Amino acid sequence: MVKVNGEMLDIAGKSVKEYLLTTNYDMTRIAVEKNGEIVPKAQYDSTILKDDDSLEVVSFVGGG
Repeated sequence: MVKVNGEMLDIAGKSVKEYLLTTNYDMTRIAVEKNGEIVPKAQYDSTILKDDDSLEVVSFVGGG
């Protein structure tokens, strides 16, 4: 189980990219932090989630 934005999900074994493709996030307007460290977009496909990982996904919203 992986904690994503405070919710426990059964996504261990998937890459960050595989998880994100199952969501409605705009991949061009997010930042992902895994276990307290930013995951570069270039590493979404190669970063594999493991049991007890913690993932935070933050969306950027424009405004004025």
